[in-house]
Amino acid sequence: MASRDTGRDSGAPEVDPHQPVSSQAEGADPDVVLEESVSDAPGTGRGAVVDAAGAVEAVGTVAAQALSFDDVVPDLTGLRPIGEASYGPMLGPETVHGPDNRIQITNTAAYPWSAHASLLITARDGSRWIGTGWFIGPHTLATAGHVVHIKNSGVAGRDGWVQSIQVMPGRNGGALPFGSVTTANLRSVSGWTNDGNPEYDYGAIILPTDLGNQTGWFGLGAYTDDTLRGSTVNISGYPGDKPAGTQWYHWNRVADVGARKVYYDIDTAGGQSGSAVYRVVDGARYGVAVHAYGGSATNSGTRITTPVFNNLVAWKA
Repeated sequence: MASRDTGRDSGAPEVDPHQPVSSQAEGADPDVVLEESVSDAPGTGRGAVVDAAGAVEAVGTVAAQALSFDDVVPDLTGLRPIGEASYGPMLGPETVHGPDNRIQITNTAAYPWSAHASLLITARDGSRWIGTGWFIGPHTLATAGHVVHIKNSGVAGRDGWVQSIQVMPGRNGGALPFGSVTTANLRSVSGWTNDGNPEYDYGAIILPTDLGNQTGWFGLGAYTDDTLRGSTVNISGYPGDKPAGTQWYHWNRVADVGARKVYYDIDTAGGQSGSAVYRVVDGARYGVAVHAYGGSATNSGTRITTPVFNNLVAWKA
């Protein structure tokens, strides 16, 4: 997809669409050098890129657990997916193709399900929305750019960095096994915040605590086209068409790859924007894209290329 016309004067200097931007006034992010193609995955040591096809998660039938929590569990019933804040209800919704093959996850306090978080997003105008994020480090979650920064809503006072995000890792309906943390410390890149370009639709949520040490987190992989085309990928998240605050999982082979997008026929629904699109290789989990969009035949996510990898690693430092 071509970049949108930003309306800049042709004589103006080009702005790198991967230039990191922050919701915080002081927010310049450090530069990093990409040393490996895969970052740390908890409990597995440091990974290396391999050409294995990847695997799917083992999902057993586990009874829902009555887990304690310290927070009041917010009622998400009736809240709309965050993608609609920027795009409206009809443009590019994440979709189920044919029969709904998603599986509900009930043992959400166990890794890897604990690394996925239900998000309650409060926009600048006070409206509330739902989305998904996933831990990439002790205090950082990756998510879609449109989760943290709303573009072109057409609603007065709504566009821009969202007011706050309540992060609820491993939520299982009315249970919050890890409690929740609310933050307004957010990241994205200029290609999304300035231009609203879907090819740069990724961001991060920075927590004031190291909650990820309890939940675990995923690694990151900047893989070749050939490796991705031969891979099975997985998505788990918090869709709005299921009971509020419940986690659902599906997997399939990669259908196609583009320079900045990965395409797959995995069943999703609005609310799963920001979910990890990940491979399981030798028991370790590596995000390869950030789920963001739907289509008539395939859904898609923002591909973790080298610049995306660099920003995510910097944001989790």
